[in-house]
Amino acid sequence: MKTIAVIGAGTMGNGIAHLFAQNGFVVKLIDVSEKALDKGMDTIANNLQRMMAKGTITQNDFAKTITNIITYTDLKDGLVGVDLVVEAATENLDLKLAIFKDISSICSHNTILATNTSSISITQIAASVVHPERVIGMHFMNPVPMMSLVEVIRGYNTSNEVTQIIMKLAEKLGKTPVEANDYPGFVANRILMPMINEAIETLYNKVAGVSEIDTVMKLGMAHPMGPLQLADFIGLDVCLSIMNVLYDGFKNPKYAPCPLLVNMVHAGKLGVKSGEGFYDYSESKKAEKVAKQYT
Repeated sequence: MKTIAVIGAGTMGNGIAHLFAQNGFVVKLIDVSEKALDKGMDTIANNLQRMMAKGTITQNDFAKTITNIITYTDLKDGLVGVDLVVEAATENLDLKLAIFKDISSICSHNTILATNTSSISITQIAASVVHPERVIGMHFMNPVPMMSLVEVIRGYNTSNEVTQIIMKLAEKLGKTPVEANDYPGFVANRILMPMINEAIETLYNKVAGVSEIDTVMKLGMAHPMGPLQLADFIGLDVCLSIMNVLYDGFKNPKYAPCPLLVNMVHAGKLGVKSGEGFYDYSESKKAEKVAKQYT
């Protein structure tokens, strides 16, 4: 396996492209938006610069990684000669089904098709392609270059051979793969998202404030980041999408998204990506923090 296509140049897509390229793979990064591709490549370059500043990579490593990535806006052109496709588009079932249907019509039947979905059924996605046994979940954690876990999810038809190839590939990338079966939320988000949702319920019920809830979980439970801050970094729209998948999949009231989460998403308060969520990430807030350092 030498050539990888990554579909989607957003936070997860550019992180996955970065990881493969840094490990010597030729990466075809595909997005319908030239602007998104430029932004993704800028993010990769900035992250590599930080790694260079810390001494974890050399200037030569930087140059090789960037050279290993080729960008495309045309799906058909980007998928020529690839051994593996990793889809990292928005967490939307209809979009993913459309992408996989297109991939299936372009790629060889020997090409492994992976999705970075954090909650959507692998089996349902695989039903849209020819040879569903080659479809698998490859759920990376954010930030991809730094986080060691890859959740490898088998769909109902995923073959043992494909599973083993992806498990070994994750190890080659320096990650620890953990195999899971195809149920809503898999392992990571079946546990994490209800905890985040409960933290939002705690705020909604006025048990405590944002900083107090996060402080309890950081200092009392040794979490590196509080659940509300983590939700901001994940994206509140993504959290809501995953909670809806859990609720639809299990039909259990305990997975119903908190009304506050729903309202914040409707209001466009999505966390870091929008500049405001449970915390303020706006430019004015950043300027205020800088000013305080000098007063």
